[in-house]
Amino acid sequence: MKAATGEDMSDEDARALVASVDADGDGLLDEPEFLRLAGEVSADDEDEEKCRWLREAFSMYEMEGSGRITALSLKLMLGRLGAHRDIGECQAIICRFDLDGDGELSYDEFKTMMMMG
Repeated sequence: MKAATGEDMSDEDARALVASVDADGDGLLDEPEFLRLAGEVSADDEDEEKCRWLREAFSMYEMEGSGRITALSLKLMLGRLGAHRDIGECQAIICRFDLDGDGELSYDEFKTMMMMG
């Protein structure tokens, strides 16, 4: 898996990222846990260390090398996390935060989604 920095992210690193904010220890990020992760990043605060976790989370969802989250990559990642959704549901999720209307989420759109909760 590619991290937002362009470096390979191992499955072990991805699991460690999830575990770092997984308060209930179930191996998944529920909405409050994910928002806690994203809440460390504000729109005005682009500090590298604070943004690192959000970029890594984005990279977990962006699987196709395009730098964008597609409905398919969202479906695959949610499935890995045990939150199975059909492709139509994934398209609807993306549509809510797709500011430029291209049917995919850029990092900035993903960041907005996470900050809006």
